[in-house]
Amino acid sequence: GARFVSLSSSAHSLTGILWDDIHFRNNSYDKWMAYGQSKTASSLIAIEFHRRMVDKGVSGFSVHPGGILTPLQRHLQKEEMVALGWMDMDGSPSEMAKNFFKTPSQGASTTLWCATSSSLNEIGGVFCEDCDIAKRKNEVDESLQRYFGVADWAVDTEEASKLWDVTEKMLAS
Repeated sequence: GARFVSLSSSAHSLTGILWDDIHFRNNSYDKWMAYGQSKTASSLIAIEFHRRMVDKGVSGFSVHPGGILTPLQRHLQKEEMVALGWMDMDGSPSEMAKNFFKTPSQGASTTLWCATSSSLNEIGGVFCEDCDIAKRKNEVDESLQRYFGVADWAVDTEEASKLWDVTEKMLAS
């Protein structure tokens, strides 16, 4: 019962795969769209991996670990973090951040759960968050949809298969 766990993010909800310009060569680069696409791709790869490996006893899972303040944010301007509601103007974590963000240890819990939980023994090819299988976006309270739930495009089996094939072609060239 080996398991493959791919780290996605709630940022997958920003965009599906931009098939017409997957590498952002024709359109202007937008870091949030690129990040969102990469997190959608992380989910889709786990979905397709599961489909291809389940008959061999291997499962695939995609995980949103939760919002975690890490050194990754050092690449964002303070003004942007204020605008996102993560930080107050004085540079301290906002009230939203204090109530929303997880510690790195808390963030690791869903990844570990997917890798080890016996409750997932007969399940795979799903997107997980908060040590559970994520609800679809339309099942989550509208005010929380930016942060929780999984967008349909991030678990679409046709999109997953297409991304796998496109990725194989990229790696072969």
